[in-house]
Amino acid sequence: MAFTIRRDVSLEALNTFGIAARARCFARIETIEDLQALRERPEWADGPRLILGGGSNLLFTRDFDGLVAHVALTGRDYLGDDGDHHLVSACAGENWDAFVRHTLREAWPGLENLALIPGSVGAAPVQNIGAYGVELVERFAWLEFFDLATGRVARMNADACGFAYRDSAFKRELRGRVVITRVVFRLPKRWEPRIGYGDVRAMLEEQAIDRPTALDVADVVTAIRRAKLPDPAVIGNAGSFFKNPIVTSPVFDAIRACEPNAVGYPQADGCVKLAAAWLIDRCGWRGHSLPGASGRAAVHDRQALVLVNRGGATGAEVLALASAIAESVAARFGVALEPEPVIV
Repeated sequence: MAFTIRRDVSLEALNTFGIAARARCFARIETIEDLQALRERPEWADGPRLILGGGSNLLFTRDFDGLVAHVALTGRDYLGDDGDHHLVSACAGENWDAFVRHTLREAWPGLENLALIPGSVGAAPVQNIGAYGVELVERFAWLEFFDLATGRVARMNADACGFAYRDSAFKRELRGRVVITRVVFRLPKRWEPRIGYGDVRAMLEEQAIDRPTALDVADVVTAIRRAKLPDPAVIGNAGSFFKNPIVTSPVFDAIRACEPNAVGYPQADGCVKLAAAWLIDRCGWRGHSLPGASGRAAVHDRQALVLVNRGGATGAEVLALASAIAESVAARFGVALEPEPVIV
């Protein structure tokens, strides 16, 4: 199909919050050649631009008065090994969970703790996704990207990506400058399960699995996520809306002095990662919406870290709720909450 740019396109089906928003111009990117062609079109230079992946980490607060480029590059490949690891690649438009399941079917373990995270492969390094004791950076080899200024494809290693907790250079200095086209993963041949998280360990024990396979871990993680988190296909959401804040040890001790049951995870640098869900829950938000508002934007009733669109919510309503939550947590605990999704 010839490359085209469409006008006045709905983005509601392209963001997991299900927010009704429209793009003035819209292009679906299926090949590198599409990216080359896009740069030559007048719409490219006319107004703001947004690179859109799976839409799972995004909140639209208004229509987008510019060009939205939806990255839909597909393809998977086995690149061999480097001695101790399998090298496996996936194009940016591949569904993340489907790719994880593919690696497990091929007996390439390592991504099982990241099962059922919504979104695309290309979005995974942007967020440096992580869950149940594993972060993407641990399994990352390199990625390929399209430089929007030069029109060239190049490779980037982990150092250049600037990975941090739920963060990367793609959310900072490289935002809007490059398009991730393919990601390559290093998956260990000598695999050991990561089952340190209490929920994972408890479910394995409940199922009498004392020597779990990678598929066992993926199935348990999937079951836990389905039990705790709402399905975006059923009720709009972007998963965890806030990052777990990291504070100094004295700050955590002060919180513990007032709240002995405060949840925190010691970090290698001596700081403590707090459980944002616990903070929000203690402020009484779980299952509630902003007083006096429509109630269409709410905190999920099973997981306080997840904000949901009960139907017809606007992005502004979700953002107002998030702001009120952050203000209440700051007032009670003196801790700042930072949103995970990109807010447009």
